[in-house]
Amino acid sequence: MTSLRAMDQGLLERIEACGARVHRGYPLSNWTTFRLGGPCPIAIDCTSTEVLASAWQLLHENGIRSRLIGGGSNLLVSDAGVEEVVVRFVAPGAVIEISDDLVTVCAGAGLDDLAARTVEAGLDGLVTCSGIPGTVGGAIAGNAGAFGRQVGDVLVDVEAIDAEGKVSVWPAGALGLAYRRSDVEHHGLILLRARFRLSKGDAVALAEQRASILALRAEKHPDWRTTPTAGSFFKNIEPTSKADRRQAAGWYLEQAGAGAMREGGARTFERHANIVIAETGATAAQVKRLTDRMAEAVRQKFGLVLVREVKIIGPFA
Repeated sequence: MTSLRAMDQGLLERIEACGARVHRGYPLSNWTTFRLGGPCPIAIDCTSTEVLASAWQLLHENGIRSRLIGGGSNLLVSDAGVEEVVVRFVAPGAVIEISDDLVTVCAGAGLDDLAARTVEAGLDGLVTCSGIPGTVGGAIAGNAGAFGRQVGDVLVDVEAIDAEGKVSVWPAGALGLAYRRSDVEHHGLILLRARFRLSKGDAVALAEQRASILALRAEKHPDWRTTPTAGSFFKNIEPTSKADRRQAAGWYLEQAGAGAMREGGARTFERHANIVIAETGATAAQVKRLTDRMAEAVRQKFGLVLVREVKIIGPFA
């Protein structure tokens, strides 16, 4: 791999010429909903599929190790930052194409924007994703969802750049989709576009369901736009565990006393024991220590091992 220091100005200018914005020594706290995280040497911001594909191909051709992120709503980045190029793909206002029951969308589009558009079109299958932050690409990589449904249930295929730098189409069945996971990262895929097949529904009923979901989220979850958080920190507990069936991790955390835990400026949310808030002055290290304590409390009380839903990036003690 080429050293980051070997990234000459000429290469950066070529990446910028593709339409990307390039930053040096960029604080990743600006790109996560936790608003935590140290710098990366080079940060590249892409706002369309074409820009991402061109920038990523240039990085690949020059042997530059890079990390792709989306909306940063599921990340805890080390206070020390990371020693790699970070590429962000967020495409505000991306066009969502609908043909009968087939929906095509760029991976940088907002997941909630996609849910809203499909509801408006009277298509069922993604309404339960209403209010979930992040991008479509991130949602596929983590097989996001709610209320017993997930994006993988209705995903047809994705267009992606593979580890060899080639663009190809991957059917949903090849992505290893399971509860809150996929093999997208394992295969080294950079998602460009996705297609979903939904079912016809009643637009009025779907709009009512979306409004109800958004109201429920507002009641139980902090608003990530104003409160530094990454939502549910741990995955719900799988049926193969001692719980016998999938159970809400928040219930076990509450019973284990995690609902009142704090570590410096990091604390659990008063209305949901599986959500961590980063108050003013909090550090990523404090969030990590707090969540380690939360998981240990559940292990001690119930003998259950919680698995993080939030991805941890960079060095932590």
